[in-house]
Amino acid sequence: MNATELLANTLSPDAATRQDATQKMENAAQDNYPQYMLMLSSVLGDENIPLHVRNAAGIALKNALTAREANRQTDLASRWLNLPSDTKHKIKQDALMTLGSPNVKAGNFASQAVSAIAAVELPQGQWPELIETLLGFVNNPTNTNLRISTLQTIGFICEAIKPEILSLRSNEILTAVIHGARKEEPSADVQLAAIHSLYNSLEFVRENFDRDGERNYIMQVVCEATQNASVAVQVGAFECLVRIMNLYYDKMGLYMEQALFGLTVVGMKHPDERVALQAIEFWSTVCEEEVDLAIEAQEAQEYGDVPETESKFFAKIALPEIVPVLLRLLTKQEEDAEDDEWDVSMAAATCLTLLAGAVQDAIVPAVIPFIEAHIKDQDWHYREAAIMTFGSILEGPDPAVLTPLVNQALPLLIDMMGDSNLHVKDTTAWTLGRICDLLIGTIKPDVHLHPLISALVVGLNDSPRIIANCCWALMNLADQYGAYYEDEGEVSATGPLARYYEGVVNALLRVTESSGNEANYRTSAYEAITSYLTQATPDTITVVQSTAVTVLQRMEQLLSMQNQILGVDDRNNWNELQSNLCGVVICVVRKLNDGIQPLADRIMTLILQLIQSSGKTSTVLEDAFLVVGALASALENNFTPYISAFLPYLYPALKTHEDTQLCTVAVGIIGDISRALGEQSTQYAASFMTVLLENLQSEVLNRNVKISILSCFGDIALAIGPDFEPYFETTMGVLRQAGAVEPNPLDYDLVDYVGQLREGILEAYTGIVTGLKKSEKSTLLIPHSQNMLELVHRCLADEERSDALMRLSYGLIGDLAECFFSGQLKQLFLAPWVASELRSRSRMPDETKKTMRWAREMVKFATQ
Repeated sequence: MNATELLANTLSPDAATRQDATQKMENAAQDNYPQYMLMLSSVLGDENIPLHVRNAAGIALKNALTAREANRQTDLASRWLNLPSDTKHKIKQDALMTLGSPNVKAGNFASQAVSAIAAVELPQGQWPELIETLLGFVNNPTNTNLRISTLQTIGFICEAIKPEILSLRSNEILTAVIHGARKEEPSADVQLAAIHSLYNSLEFVRENFDRDGERNYIMQVVCEATQNASVAVQVGAFECLVRIMNLYYDKMGLYMEQALFGLTVVGMKHPDERVALQAIEFWSTVCEEEVDLAIEAQEAQEYGDVPETESKFFAKIALPEIVPVLLRLLTKQEEDAEDDEWDVSMAAATCLTLLAGAVQDAIVPAVIPFIEAHIKDQDWHYREAAIMTFGSILEGPDPAVLTPLVNQALPLLIDMMGDSNLHVKDTTAWTLGRICDLLIGTIKPDVHLHPLISALVVGLNDSPRIIANCCWALMNLADQYGAYYEDEGEVSATGPLARYYEGVVNALLRVTESSGNEANYRTSAYEAITSYLTQATPDTITVVQSTAVTVLQRMEQLLSMQNQILGVDDRNNWNELQSNLCGVVICVVRKLNDGIQPLADRIMTLILQLIQSSGKTSTVLEDAFLVVGALASALENNFTPYISAFLPYLYPALKTHEDTQLCTVAVGIIGDISRALGEQSTQYAASFMTVLLENLQSEVLNRNVKISILSCFGDIALAIGPDFEPYFETTMGVLRQAGAVEPNPLDYDLVDYVGQLREGILEAYTGIVTGLKKSEKSTLLIPHSQNMLELVHRCLADEERSDALMRLSYGLIGDLAECFFSGQLKQLFLAPWVASELRSRSRMPDETKKTMRWAREMVKFATQ
């Protein structure tokens, strides 16, 4: 079979043909990688081969060079870089030549291939002539297709690599891109490619944006492009404005005043929805930025600082112009719109919600006349828009401002749950859910609660979307009432919802009997049930117990039905139901705690059957394991009878290194079991430690799972105390090696990872020290104490440290000091940095400050 036929077969509608061709492609890549890559580039560049086959070649070429997973990306880059120079040169030349293909789509495929190669080679200092070549292509007046594909390539390159790698060429790149985007450019296709390239380059040209003249020219070209005859160019230009506002908010004052206010307001009114959506998105971005800046300003004020960027209050200034437009767009609902179909009405509602957060109280007088004028309108579009407006402004303004309005509106909204129009009822249910979530204090138990709950329960018999929103509203009601009375400091045997508990939970259980899950309404009902069980007061515990029995019966029925499952849809439905039921069981176990004992045998029997039945469905396994973890925590030593039956299923899950989530949950179960059994877990510690240490050696296992493993060492050590000695030296060696990892300040992902890694190491150290400190084995810690404290010093000296990292650091200092009051570590604690770090700081949460003060006291005793 030749290359063309093989690539064509990877696109075959016949699954067997497609799978066979894909496998042969993978084998070719493994057996002779250089020849495989040459074959792909040859097909990509051959004008006589059908376009869809060339596309397949381009995709395969790109996939042989790029991967989302970091380790995989490293492997692919290495394979490419180790190719013979002449092979790489031939592939690159094929791809570059194809940029100028008579068929512009073939040029698009080539642009992805060129940028993928560039992303590998440019950071290594290779292919230095590429940018010069591309700039030459852009300036080629005779080949429009070449210019389009090259501009796309430049954009992809700018998006894929760090700006500093091409910093010396950034001016030339920007000049080429802007030149193609100018209004004088005769080709709309070139303009569009240039605008898209500019979008991908915006972070890349940060230095250019710092210079007034260059920034002015960029903004002029983009603003002019919003008025282009081509709608596609207009859309691209507005997308650029959205991104510019996101990246360079602090530099936008002059442009907002001179052009952007007017351009974007007119853009929101554009007859083509694609343009209008991007213009609305511009104001949504402004609002998001200003909400974030308000939070930063508040935090800075608390600490006596000046915020790095101050809000320019664009949203508040533009309020009189943009609110009327948004309100008009809210009335443009499509009666038969799909649930996932994003239209101007939905975008306007989202923007209005963000606007309320940005301008706060000022939104209320701006929208109330519209709400009052249309909430009883004969036209459902206006009626629904009025309710949507009301629901959208409930977060942002002061609750004291909203409370009288909500009190006035609640009876009307409850009545409107009986509206003749489904859209109106749906939005009303959503708005009631918002009130329950954000303004629970406005719902008076003796006035509103009965009619509200009655309306929502009746809504559970309506269409799927309305059911989902009624479930959400009922869930918020339970959660927020629970939080409200907890905040009020009321510890009571009952609550305002107690008299409705049985009726509401039974109504929700009836919803979950449905065989379908359109709009996720069945899942929403299960989520609402878990909220009611979580917030149950002592006088409603019987509801929790009866729900537990109902759910276990359903799990038994589902398990008995598994042999009847025929298709993929049936299996997916079965898996989803089991996950929902597991979620309820976890909630019941946590609520009843050791009171779950009478049902424990039945639960474990079902969970073990579920694990056996789940096959390779990791999501069901995860949920089943989480039930086991909750049960272990609730039963503690009484969990012992179930361990020997469960461990044969736990170990295989720990070895599924390619399944990050399942492996993480499995590691967590070891911690749960260790904490639950305490010293009795010693008999399992050897096998636990063996499998965890093996996992740390895996090259496939996600690095974040390895952090969980380090933390789990602390759980095991804390549980078994001095019996951790056989694993002590190995574990301390692993932790010391992990603690030596330093972040590259330019690699933000690595900075975040190292911060999380250090938290995991400190959690492990804390468990080990705490487990040993009151035993004669505490002397094992002395040779390792300096290394532990050096890590603590590095953590506290890091300007990017998190509160959790600080709290763990102070806690470990205190634990070590408490362990050695007799002075063995006196010299270590007398190091100047220790006293310096244990001084009180204003920028510190109370809990962290409390831990620091305790550590300071412990150090005082240890150095006397």
